[in-house]
Amino acid sequence: MRSNLTTTAKVYLAIVFVILYAPIFYLIFYSFNSGGTMSSFESFTLEHYKAVFNDNRLLVILINTTIVALLSALIATMIGTLGAIGIVSMSNKKMRRTLLSLNNILIVSPDVVIGASFLILFTMVGIQLGFTSVLISHIAFSIPIVVLMVLPKLFEMNTNLIDAALDLGANRRDVLTRVILPYIKPGIFAGFFMALTYSLDDFAVTFFVTGNGFSTLSVEIYSMARAGISLTVNAISGLVFVVTVGIVVMYYLITKRTRKSGEV
Repeated sequence: MRSNLTTTAKVYLAIVFVILYAPIFYLIFYSFNSGGTMSSFESFTLEHYKAVFNDNRLLVILINTTIVALLSALIATMIGTLGAIGIVSMSNKKMRRTLLSLNNILIVSPDVVIGASFLILFTMVGIQLGFTSVLISHIAFSIPIVVLMVLPKLFEMNTNLIDAALDLGANRRDVLTRVILPYIKPGIFAGFFMALTYSLDDFAVTFFVTGNGFSTLSVEIYSMARAGISLTVNAISGLVFVVTVGIVVMYYLITKRTRKSGEV
């Protein structure tokens, strides 16, 4: 019985992965097509990737996207980590549950609603749409993700470690920097990489708050795709996919190394 369930689960996962990844690999495959269309593959070429790197505007957009992703992930990780610590340390359980619920609502809220809300907010307070508006938006929707990644490690942590540190003469700052942060480091890394990935991939929120000549890669790909089928879009999408896979692999390696050092 257990063997049959295992086989069924493997078949189900295989089908899911094929459905999810087949279109991506199909898109990347035709990014090497010299024919210029996705109807028939003529011969292998790198001209579409060369076109990407020879386009100064695309390179600027790529740099903008990277800067926004790194800055928003870094700031959101700092704020989210401190926020998670603050939530866990609250003695009022009702307030703690309320804050956790509000945090989870932000995660499941539609991106269109969040993007429209930020657009209205920036218009009301007079913030010009561009780099600043995109950065603030990405920080805002990344914070709940970081909180969600850090919380499990905080709940897992034995509070006796904090009490022991205090009894040994450590102040609150020492407890935070030498006890709590080292213990929840895997959760912090997870939050950072999740925030980084969400920022790189985000389209809906960014589409609402971008402006003044500033654009990100996701918005630019959408604009290029609307203008007509171009294998340059395939090349850009392929590069984004490779970068995303690289981030996931990097996160896996860092997490694995952290676990090994923790066991030692």
